Amino acid sequence: MIACLRLFSALCLAALLAACASSPSSSLGELPRTPDASIEQLLEQAAQSKTPDKAALLRLSAADLAYRQGNAGQSAQILQQVPMEQLKPGQQVFASTLAAELAMVRNQPKAALTALSHPSLQRLSELPAEQQVRTGTVHARALEADGQTLAAARERIFIAPMLSDQAASKNHEAIWTLIASLPTDQLQPTTDDDLGGWITLARAVKTAGTLEQQQAAIDNWRANNPKHPAAIQLPLPLTKLKDLASQPLSKIALLLPQDGPLASVGKALREGFLAAHYQAQQAGQKPPSIEFYDSSRLNSLDEFYRKAQADGVQLVVGPLEKPLVKQLSARPQLPITTLALNYSEGEQGPAQLFQFGLAAEDEAREVSRRARADGLHRAAIMVPKGEWGDRVLRAFSQDWQANGGSIVATERVDQPVQLAQQIADMFQLRQSEGRAKSLQNTVGSQVAAQPSRRQDIEFIFLAATPQQAQQIKPTLNFQYAGDVPVYATSHVFSASGDQNQYNDMNGIRFCETPWLLDANDPLRKQVTAQWPQAAGSLGRLYAMGVDAYRLAPRLGQLKALPDSRIEGQSGSLGMTQNQRVVRQLPWAEFVNGQVQRLPDTSH
Repeated sequence: MIACLRLFSALCLAALLAACASSPSSSLGELPRTPDASIEQLLEQAAQSKTPDKAALLRLSAADLAYRQGNAGQSAQILQQVPMEQLKPGQQVFASTLAAELAMVRNQPKAALTALSHPSLQRLSELPAEQQVRTGTVHARALEADGQTLAAARERIFIAPMLSDQAASKNHEAIWTLIASLPTDQLQPTTDDDLGGWITLARAVKTAGTLEQQQAAIDNWRANNPKHPAAIQLPLPLTKLKDLASQPLSKIALLLPQDGPLASVGKALREGFLAAHYQAQQAGQKPPSIEFYDSSRLNSLDEFYRKAQADGVQLVVGPLEKPLVKQLSARPQLPITTLALNYSEGEQGPAQLFQFGLAAEDEAREVSRRARADGLHRAAIMVPKGEWGDRVLRAFSQDWQANGGSIVATERVDQPVQLAQQIADMFQLRQSEGRAKSLQNTVGSQVAAQPSRRQDIEFIFLAATPQQAQQIKPTLNFQYAGDVPVYATSHVFSASGDQNQYNDMNGIRFCETPWLLDANDPLRKQVTAQWPQAAGSLGRLYAMGVDAYRLAPRLGQLKALPDSRIEGQSGSLGMTQNQRVVRQLPWAEFVNGQVQRLPDTSH
């Protein structure tokens, strides 16, 4: 009986080996293995090799070894010597993958994607899992770097079942980071597979408001998708949200100046903050209690934090004064989490410091985003002379050029007297007039020539006061440039309701806080009834006060979900990696003396 079984096993084994020999995989070719030899020895063996196939395989091994040792330049040189068309399909996949990895070292995702479009990649699923993972990983990285977020996530979901331990966890977190970075309007689940599950989870978390609602949304999603990878292992940021929800905020310190040059700013912020607090009370929530501290009477920050700790404060909102924010950002750590209402110059502060303000730089970047969304590519810039204008110019230029836009002219505006000359210079009108004059001299008679302006300016980025904008727009019209679109920061809008002033700025588009563009908002109506000045330009500070209150309990949430946003009164609020709250703003245009809201574009 045993002999029969042995014979049967031997026959099965022989049949299996025969099947392997004739299976499609044998036609894929041998893949390079991790060699015992050095790069030099492999290249020497390749040079002495009797067959081109063997030589190509050895060179492929040498190129891979150079890449693994961190020598991308040498790897690329060796790979160039490997004749792609002579390789078998499996080896072509290997070579294409290595070429893509080298392109990513050079930060060239498009070149990586081109390498991965080789026809041999259609047979990737026939190759060992290790190769599928390697190819899939570089493909996902290239797609992400190329801005193809959803495709990158799909690629990572494909390789997930082939991974284990740390590699599996890392890939799992990467899938969530990709899906969570998509704007809500792109989170439309079209399938009920793993990708669809990830999308519905991200959508559920992003559309829930408070931490408690987010927590309920996550629990609900897990109950409906118990077998989904994210239900089995909740992504780390969502685990952090769980921890945050279990530590509600019960006491906030509001640290603002009550005297001195910033007293009126402090007052508007305080009144906006309190308005949001009362609104939460009216809605039946249990808002935290607020303790008031006067930053204009502050002797030492250490002393303030000691007192706040003794008072049981869990979060500080403020200070407003730039020198105090600068001091905080220079510290290695803070005793209490703090939301400063201004920005320091340095990049990274202590882990406990968050910063929020009405930065003109945010608006400059918003103009860049909107002009891109509107399909524009070539900008001219007009900013005031001085440090403020330089900051705005720098923020716009960096964002605009980093996204492929070009800047064809820049003017720094100062005295109104020079405006006509500056605009004429910007549009090279004097050159046009000069050409007409020289033609007249040549012909010897009067030439009817309307000066023509340069045609390469697609729009003007304007950062200016309402008074400056009132002079700039008519001057553009006078200088034959009235048809050039003008995109401005909110500084052109006085919110005074002065129709004559608005008439002079007809056609200017500008970004602005939702507070000043939506007079029907219930909270704004309440606040302006009590403090009429909140309907004018001071309204931006009231809006910031409201948003500071709404941000307070959600700082951890924005940190844990880097691409989530809070729709605030001062803009749509997100957070950068260095814990600065940044704003995106809605748009309006001056039309016949009225302010008209423009449709939003996707962020």
